[in-house]
Amino acid sequence: MHRFIASGLSVGFIPRRIWGSDNGAGTFGAVLAAMISLLLWRYPWWVGAIAFAIAFGLSLWSSAPFADDHADPGWVVIDEIAGTLVAAIGLTGWPWLVAVVVARLGDIFKVLPGVAPAESLPGAIGITMDDVIAGLYGLAAGWLVYWVL
Repeated sequence: MHRFIASGLSVGFIPRRIWGSDNGAGTFGAVLAAMISLLLWRYPWWVGAIAFAIAFGLSLWSSAPFADDHADPGWVVIDEIAGTLVAAIGLTGWPWLVAVVVARLGDIFKVLPGVAPAESLPGAIGITMDDVIAGLYGLAAGWLVYWVL
């Protein structure tokens, strides 16, 4: 069960099946989360917050068995799902798109303050928190766009 949840309901294994490596698996997880958040557009913001809280808890629980020696296996994408869901809380339209893109790029490049250090935290916390912090940057960017538009 840990492997199924950690892989984002097996979405994290898609790149390995297509091109033989885990490269890009996180983006597949982020796309799944983006699709989930699209379904939440019609609901109040707190529904998105609950979805994030569930994904966050599942990320900490399901990735723990695979987090030896600061490992973050590429196929573990529940952390990207949590990060994307936090970025999208309460947003729709262009602000939503900006939030999702900033969160994903923040996770990939790890240049935003706090993202890279969070990845070095021990165990499942390190696997999860870099994505959540990148997602919080995305959330801030999305809300900034919302208020400007």
